Amino acid sequence: MRPARTEAPALLVIAHGSRDPRHAATVRALTARAASGRPGLRVETAFLDFDAPSVPAALERMADGGAREVVALPLLLTRAFHAKTDIPAVLADAAAGLPGLRLRTAGVLGPSPLLVAALERRLRAAGVRRRDRAGTGVVLASAGSSDPEARAVIAALAREWRRTGWCDVRPAFASASLPRTEDAVRALRAEGARTVAVAPYVLAPGFLPDRIARGAREAGADVLADVLGPAPEVAELLLRRYDEALRSPAGRPAAARSAAARLALA
Repeated sequence: MRPARTEAPALLVIAHGSRDPRHAATVRALTARAASGRPGLRVETAFLDFDAPSVPAALERMADGGAREVVALPLLLTRAFHAKTDIPAVLADAAAGLPGLRLRTAGVLGPSPLLVAALERRLRAAGVRRRDRAGTGVVLASAGSSDPEARAVIAALAREWRRTGWCDVRPAFASASLPRTEDAVRALRAEGARTVAVAPYVLAPGFLPDRIARGAREAGADVLADVLGPAPEVAELLLRRYDEALRSPAGRPAAARSAAARLALA
């Protein structure tokens, strides 16, 4: 007799959602790229707000389609309100109505050296050359958060990235925190950076990424990189977080590790 075929748990990528249609299009391009890197893995996308399907609708459809186990992956760069409160509550409510579905939760994406590699890719595509690194100040521009843990992770990432040879790397925030992108650009210029580049630490276009771009232009940044989007490093990271969730006891997210430990992950 042949052994019964065991189907891999499905992956549900949960994005925030936006009124801007570019957001959902970019998220779907990213999840499609991740799916192409793992043939046979069922990958679906859901949104907390604005876009469809919702998380409960996506999980119900996956269960109806035969899924017995799902890894829910928050498409977030830091552990802030959405990761700590919104998504766990939505998943708990949805799971209560689907008793036959086993649900695991993966860790958020950041921090990770793969995200730094994606940032570097976007800066190269925008015209920053390796030989210009020592004279270039970089603004690491994130969406922003009122959560001190999330802000600390961004600050630590900026410090670590600076040590790779940049003139300086300054964190900036589009909301909730200071400094703004334009303030960080002007500070780097005042301190003598020959070139100032803005690297958006965001996954998809939308209201806050547009605010980052406006700040960069208004302050006269020399380079504005694109959002991370479906960069191959980000797609690889989705699969890495999926694998970590399967290895983690009871599906507890790998993001429970300290920020310092996660920064050191290869």
